[in-house]
Amino acid sequence: MLAWLFGGIFVMIFTGMLLERFVIAAPRYTGPKSDHFDGERFFNPEHPKETGIGDLIRWQMTAERGEWQAERVNTATSKPEIRLNAVKNRVTFINHSTALIQTGGINILTDPVWSDYVGVFDRIGPKRVRPAGVKESDLPPIDVILLSHNHYDHLDISTMKRLADRFKPVIVVPLGIKAFLEQEGIRCTIIEMDWWQAHTYTHSSTHTSTSQSDSSANAPAKLEITCVPAQHFSGRGVSDRAGTLWCGFVAKNLQTADEIYFAGDSGYGGHFKKIGERFHNITLALIPIGAFRPRWFMSPVHIAPDEAVKVHQDVHSRQSIGIHFGTFPLADDGEHEPLQELQKALQQANITPSAFQALDFGGHLDF
Repeated sequence: MLAWLFGGIFVMIFTGMLLERFVIAAPRYTGPKSDHFDGERFFNPEHPKETGIGDLIRWQMTAERGEWQAERVNTATSKPEIRLNAVKNRVTFINHSTALIQTGGINILTDPVWSDYVGVFDRIGPKRVRPAGVKESDLPPIDVILLSHNHYDHLDISTMKRLADRFKPVIVVPLGIKAFLEQEGIRCTIIEMDWWQAHTYTHSSTHTSTSQSDSSANAPAKLEITCVPAQHFSGRGVSDRAGTLWCGFVAKNLQTADEIYFAGDSGYGGHFKKIGERFHNITLALIPIGAFRPRWFMSPVHIAPDEAVKVHQDVHSRQSIGIHFGTFPLADDGEHEPLQELQKALQQANITPSAFQALDFGGHLDF
């Protein structure tokens, strides 16, 4: 009887390991070593020590969750314009780290998430509390999707499959993620890059607007997209931790020279000043402000609102908006705490709130 019991436990554990490795975990990147890749795993050069399973258990055992409101009904009403003219820039905050950037007549989505859960099989993981500010069905044609890393709240594979089928966008990713997308049946142009590598995207369609007849709107629209460092980690499961790269992006409108920085997920580090030194015309920065408590556990991988203000200063952004808040309860900070702490930090830094604001879900900003 005891032998049968142990045998059953062994089979369950072995089956679970196979399921994690071959169904849940993403393919690992293979390539040459670098200053942030040891041949098997990626790492953060300035903060190489990672939190482990023991730290995770300690957090879960001592967690003091902030307050979140009850789940809301989807009442999203914002419907973005199909195209803006080539010299107009607009960002629409949708939810979490999902934003629609319209620049140079090109429509860009960052880390698109429309699922109700961000976790394994779209059912196991944090559940959505607040609906997206733009319905997926109301999206304009999407030309480019920027994916910062493969965590479930940033790479929502169900959403990606629908968007890929509908729009056939160019998808820009850090090292290792292309194989996962292709494994999941996504058949689009996928551009994979390492930190500081750049790709020029050209969209040759005519982009006219009912409010603009400027001949520059008919010129081929071009973006120079640069993959930039972030301080984070990756993994869809356990065995693939740090098996693919994480990053932010700077998209430069080559017609207007406006630079748009999407930070992805990141702890605070010297890479932000390096980005500010390399790019001299960051017109807009999308900077995360949520999922920052407890600090002893989250600070290596998530910036707090006061650090987000430092990032705004480090990259010399003319205008910043907060992202990564108010959608999924991922950490101990409450739903409204990121916004409250951001306002305090801006006051302490003597920065006007209009220079760094958090848009309402579905709200937009022309910049």
